[in-house]
Amino acid sequence: MTTATIQQGNVIGKAQLLKHWQGHRNLTRRVIEAFPEKELFDFSVGGMRPFSQLAIELLSIGGPALKAIASRENTPYSEEGITATTKQELLALWDTATSTINEYFSQIPEEDFSQTFNLFGQYEFPIYENVLYFIDNEIHHRGQGYVYLRALGIQPPFFWER
Repeated sequence: MTTATIQQGNVIGKAQLLKHWQGHRNLTRRVIEAFPEKELFDFSVGGMRPFSQLAIELLSIGGPALKAIASRENTPYSEEGITATTKQELLALWDTATSTINEYFSQIPEEDFSQTFNLFGQYEFPIYENVLYFIDNEIHHRGQGYVYLRALGIQPPFFWER
């Protein structure tokens, strides 16, 4: 019996990864928009954080993490300074973060995505795994938002419409 060695190429490129992530971000933005103002900041189920706080967590990861990766700076995780008291303020922060993500993502050479980076001084993984974590974490929290919206009697956006 012989064993063949297969060299695997890329399944997804840098541009496709960013498009996929931004599709998720677009959907999460629509979830934010679907919330009534008061419930966005006050409503929770089972002791979970209100959706506005979950969105602040996502905002404190995406842009700041990519900035740290692009500059290879070991910056600690912080939500400090990321605040919103209205839906419009939260959406404005979301839109600014989208631009920040695009800016810093473009500064990371595609060949660097397999390099290890110690994100926030805590998560030492290849860059592409960190980006996949950002996406996974957003999907997780958006799922909580879907539960909240349904509990409020609001139909959330279809998850496949990114």
